[in-house]
Amino acid sequence: MAYQEVTRTGYGDRLKKALGGVVGGFVMFIGGTALLFWNEGNFVKTKKALDEAQGAVVPVEQVATIDPALEGKLIHASARAETQDVLEDAEFGVKQTGIQLRRSVEYYQWVEESRTETRDKMGGGQERVTTYTYKKEWRSKPVDSGAFRDPEYQNRNTVWLTFEAQTSYAKNVSFGAYTLPQFFVEAIGQAESANVSPAPEQIQTWTKSMIEHPRFPRSQNVTNAPPPVVHASGNTVYFGRSPSAPEIGDARVSFTWVPPHEVSIIGKVSGKTFVKFVAKNGKSVSRLDDGVRSAEEMFASAAKENAMLTWILRLVGVLCVCFGLKAIFGILEALAKVIPILGSIVGAGVGLVCTLVGLAWSFLWISIAWLAYRPLIGIPLLVASVGCVVWLKTKAKTKGSEPVETAS
Repeated sequence: MAYQEVTRTGYGDRLKKALGGVVGGFVMFIGGTALLFWNEGNFVKTKKALDEAQGAVVPVEQVATIDPALEGKLIHASARAETQDVLEDAEFGVKQTGIQLRRSVEYYQWVEESRTETRDKMGGGQERVTTYTYKKEWRSKPVDSGAFRDPEYQNRNTVWLTFEAQTSYAKNVSFGAYTLPQFFVEAIGQAESANVSPAPEQIQTWTKSMIEHPRFPRSQNVTNAPPPVVHASGNTVYFGRSPSAPEIGDARVSFTWVPPHEVSIIGKVSGKTFVKFVAKNGKSVSRLDDGVRSAEEMFASAAKENAMLTWILRLVGVLCVCFGLKAIFGILEALAKVIPILGSIVGAGVGLVCTLVGLAWSFLWISIAWLAYRPLIGIPLLVASVGCVVWLKTKAKTKGSEPVETAS
């Protein structure tokens, strides 16, 4: 059954909260505006750096030998990323000659979710009804159930054993006659499952620790033959009575590894290794993709990622501006909430106006940014954004000057 909490806020407290929100609204509004301006500049700088790098890149057919003529040049090449380094997790019996070894940990836990509904009261007060629900999920970290709101679910979470998630990388990865730097090694993907094989002594140690856990069912004591509580299969070690029927406290530790394979890079040659190419505007460019890919494909992917990040940050910036304005003028809605229906009407109006003004303001600053970085594109955008603001003002004046009809 869901657990509910009801809190009531008086009119005066709502006004204080709305006034406090004005400060946060200004911070959000200014931060969103700054993000929009910076984001457009970052997009242009990154694009120019990619264009510069693409114009300077030298395609190299083979890297089997060190070529002194390539020193200091930005190259594109494809070759096999190889290593003789042995990556090991002795505790779980995992040992691979590979580029990366990753240990992932999950715990089966109760998780709290909440949903809040607000109800305005005559006189400006407000009633908030928060409903808490609970469900079991696999989580990467133990969940503190002592902070749950429902007393029935408090302190119901436990874990038999805890482990740290970790990733180890090979220190020596070759690329033909060259050596890949750490930032390239960490970019290599195409992970596969790594089989586990913990020693019998380790399994016994884990089992003993679990049986001695205060919450282990006492009906399964050490003198009787307890069911197996550690299951090692494939790439996973499961801590619990049954992997097919998880219980609170169960944990599972799984492993993946990255074997040697073909990769493609764009990097600046520096002796026997590579460094990042630094463009004239200070932006650095380097890239590693799994498999054999042409320079054109790699630069196209980089350009696509740059555009995608820009659109994501644009959306974040616009939302910050709009919600910032809504928080700044939220005091108007709070004042009108003395009569709930009036407050709802004012709130809807404030929300609509703040959204329109926020969009126009965002568009304006995007235009100013483009005006600074790309004048030929920025000028039309600036004209359009100013036109949008003028249109909003005209519509407002038109509505205010409409004659009121009277009955004859």
